[in-house]
Amino acid sequence: MSESRSLSVPDGLAGERVDAAIAKLLGFSRSFAADVVAAGGVRVDGVVVDKSDRLHADSWLEVEWSPKESPRVVPMAVPGMTIVYDDEDIVVVDKPVGVAAHPSPGWDGPTVPGGLAAAGFTIATSGAAERAGIVHRLDVGTSGLMVVAKTELAYTALKRAFKERTVDKVYHALVQGHPDPTSGTIDAPIGRHPSSDWKFAVVADGKPSVTHYETLEAFRAATLLEVHLETGRTHQIRVHMAATRHPCVGDTTYGADPVLSAELGLTRQWLDAVRLGFEHPRTGVWVEFEAAYPDDLRHALELVREG
Repeated sequence: MSESRSLSVPDGLAGERVDAAIAKLLGFSRSFAADVVAAGGVRVDGVVVDKSDRLHADSWLEVEWSPKESPRVVPMAVPGMTIVYDDEDIVVVDKPVGVAAHPSPGWDGPTVPGGLAAAGFTIATSGAAERAGIVHRLDVGTSGLMVVAKTELAYTALKRAFKERTVDKVYHALVQGHPDPTSGTIDAPIGRHPSSDWKFAVVADGKPSVTHYETLEAFRAATLLEVHLETGRTHQIRVHMAATRHPCVGDTTYGADPVLSAELGLTRQWLDAVRLGFEHPRTGVWVEFEAAYPDDLRHALELVREG
């Protein structure tokens, strides 16, 4: 059964792309909004529009769509996902590459909540069922540490901690070339890529995004960085490093050299969430967790060192 909405375009959305506007108006994800537009489900003043068309104030907007089923947590064992720490309030996992932080439309692969459910963990928190306990995310193609809240107390406290930026999120990234300066801060707003639905970019009207980095080791063709995130935008490290013309090795989506990626046996970006620190939601004591590099990243790093 389809649903529909008809309304006048508000002044605040004048000039917005159609897909971005209906995502804001109707609470859709950007990708679902794009699907609705692609299916011919959006008319402006009676005329079917494309997702990149711009809206004008006081135009009459008609949107028709078929609701997607809400994604749900499917218990599914996740080989290689290790439990780093577990108590009554939280569980910290080392997420392998290829595992989503939570279920989402169109994703039928393994997820962190699904892996925890298969391992017998119970998550009792508010929020959408498919994101129960999830207080932050890692890309499917990024490995490393994630904390999941098991109780409402932990969920509330950790959501606040991530929002207030009191969590210490530390990544290691192997990037192409040699950043200059060798240590520094990248302060550049990030938003949707103007011509690609699945990418992000440094754009003038993006959200404030701050990345601190320092060189750990320099090689002939690459540099190993330690990265501290002040903000937590989608693809933040990947976008910021690509913007400085030092993309993460293996990250062909953001301009990495495919020849070097192949030589190192990488099928994803060299990026790993190695350390995570925060105040424990129940005790208030600062806790910190570390994880070793996964095999594919360790192997690629060894090859770079030898080169």
